[in-house]
Amino acid sequence: MRALLLAVLMLLAGVPAFAQESVEPATPRSWQSLSPQQQQLLHSFQGNWDSLPAEKQQALTRGSDRWIHMTPEERSGAQERFKTWRALPPEQRQQLRERWRQFKALPPERQQQIRNQFNTFRQMPAERQQALRNAWRNMSPEQRNQWRNMSPDERRGALQGAMPHPTAHPAPRMAPHPAPRHSPR
Repeated sequence: MRALLLAVLMLLAGVPAFAQESVEPATPRSWQSLSPQQQQLLHSFQGNWDSLPAEKQQALTRGSDRWIHMTPEERSGAQERFKTWRALPPEQRQQLRERWRQFKALPPERQQQIRNQFNTFRQMPAERQQALRNAWRNMSPEQRNQWRNMSPDERRGALQGAMPHPTAHPAPRMAPHPAPRHSPR
């Protein structure tokens, strides 16, 4: 259980869950500056704490602080997400890390738009979510780019059926030549 807790802390420290963070230069912290709760959670680092890079110390401190302030339900959810993370193939984990780096490189306004869109998606009924996933999988690369280039209002309208959107007539994924404009069925 302690190993799982430590692993969850490491995950929390390394990959914040869409949290907005202030950008502060990392400064080394002494072991004694940690709260007793943090020291208990991070006890396995006590012997080499002073040799850890300041960024690692800061990440562990931030992760332990978040863990301390979580409700039991939030901790349970974090443990489940960590188990899911660990079960992913290394290539998929690397892909997700890269997507996270790309997300963090976006301007704050765009990050907030993406968070809002994600929350809108999560609030949809499961059937609607699955339909959108299927539609996305069936889009050609051009249609996906068209979707990405839509403004949030255009996307909202497309989702509500107020305007046609790229999923209305998905193109085949691999067409050697452009399809004729009007083909008989």
